[in-house]
Amino acid sequence: MMESGFIGLLLIIALVVVALAVFFTFVPIMLWISALASGVRIGIFTLVGMRLRRVIPARIVNPLIKARKAGLDITNNQLESHYLAGGNVDRVVDALIAAQRANIPLAFERAAAIDLAGRDVLQAVQMSVNPKVIETPIVAAVAMDGIEVKAKARVTVRANIDRLVGGAGEETIIARVGEGIVTTIGSSNTHKDVLENPDTISHNVLNKGLDSGTAFEILSIDIADVDVGKNIGAQLQTDQAEADKQIAQAKAEERRAMAVAHEQEMKARVQEMRAKVVEAEAEVPLAMAEALRTGKLGVMDYMNMENIMADTDMRESFGKMTDKGNTGDKNDRNK
Repeated sequence: MMESGFIGLLLIIALVVVALAVFFTFVPIMLWISALASGVRIGIFTLVGMRLRRVIPARIVNPLIKARKAGLDITNNQLESHYLAGGNVDRVVDALIAAQRANIPLAFERAAAIDLAGRDVLQAVQMSVNPKVIETPIVAAVAMDGIEVKAKARVTVRANIDRLVGGAGEETIIARVGEGIVTTIGSSNTHKDVLENPDTISHNVLNKGLDSGTAFEILSIDIADVDVGKNIGAQLQTDQAEADKQIAQAKAEERRAMAVAHEQEMKARVQEMRAKVVEAEAEVPLAMAEALRTGKLGVMDYMNMENIMADTDMRESFGKMTDKGNTGDKNDRNK
């Protein structure tokens, strides 16, 4: 009897301990006490409601305590709504405190919008106080005299909180500065002008208002390094000359091919004419035989024709021998 009563008492104590553990786990009593001690008036049922809305109370109460200690007028409903929207409550509160200390006007709604836009609002406030230096890559451009000039710039920027939402980032600043460097170098008469006065690049680029539509304000543009590159003008002229040479060679080859084709055509015509002559000569004996057979040509006429042809051949041979002799005499006289 006593043993059963003792066991029942132990069960009751265990149930009470479990109930208290569940209660203190679900109801953040210590967090509520810390808030009251810090001067933050928040009800215990409000904290329970946060649990029911799947909001971690510490993620709301601790930043709220921090804001109240800094003198910011922020409600727990604002922080909870920002938390439910997927924002970083602690970072937004830190940014508001830093902006207040730096005397930068920044409302909670704008800070929350900047945070939800994916930008680091605390870093933006810090950049407003401490400007950032952006270094551009090496930008190559060609002056009017054809000499390439390579320049590298350092751009000092300050975050513009009013344009953080919807404003362009660092990539746009780098691209615009590079475009301004190329334009300034390209409009210079000689590369020596750029080397002698590199500050003209920074002045021209800075006066273009390159920070419009961006999330930054350009404070200064400093040329860090200027080097001379290749002689692009001479290289272009060399390439053009090589291209003209290849075009001329191609045209000459085309003319040579046409000449060869014309020569081959003339040879074919000569061969064709020779073939016709041979064919005509082959028909002469047949025609003479036919004339003798039909009586149109007598035997004496044929003999006279043969004598004339023999006499003609003899005269031609004599003429050739005379020409050779005269040539020999002239060679002897020359010697």
